[in-house]
Amino acid sequence: MKKTLFTLALLAGLTGAAQAQNVSLGLKAGATYSNFVGADAAGYKDIFGFHGGVFANIGITDMFAFQPELLYSQKGAKSPALAGGDVTRRLHYIDVPLAFHVNADGLFFEAGPQVGFLLAAQDKYNGSSTALDRSNFNTIDLGYLAGLGYQRKTGPGIGLRYNGEFTNYRQALTVGSTTFQSRIRNSAFQLYLTYSFGGR
Repeated sequence: MKKTLFTLALLAGLTGAAQAQNVSLGLKAGATYSNFVGADAAGYKDIFGFHGGVFANIGITDMFAFQPELLYSQKGAKSPALAGGDVTRRLHYIDVPLAFHVNADGLFFEAGPQVGFLLAAQDKYNGSSTALDRSNFNTIDLGYLAGLGYQRKTGPGIGLRYNGEFTNYRQALTVGSTTFQSRIRNSAFQLYLTYSFGGR
């Protein structure tokens, strides 16, 4: 909770510090197409989820901009683990992307780091959902983003982004003197719409 509050304060501070610049605030929301990747991720299937939140687009020059965001994101994957049906693992994050944009008259290309804070995890099997213990998962997810889209300082926009992660989503498990680490990471494509307010 303290990390989330710190992130909110950081986002507000960045926006406030940039008031004298070419700044617009905005909303974004869309679909997430996610799966697990990594050496131990064989057999998982893609699932759809939702993401949405707010952003501040801070113009540095006519061509370059910095866009910090605060998003709620659903990630996860489906595993055909049981004979009775698939198990869908849904992970709920607060993501903080720090995107750097290269702009060309509304068309943009973006890349940058991202940090995610795990809010909850659950498995759904045969129509029933079970909440999972967060202590079994890494609650901070470090990753990166890359994408492209069309976005003006005022008005609607659209974008497609890929989120990759450096952090395995599960905690290491120690049994006796042996430690096991599942090499499985989040991977997600996000297709979204935006609406910007107040830019010059």
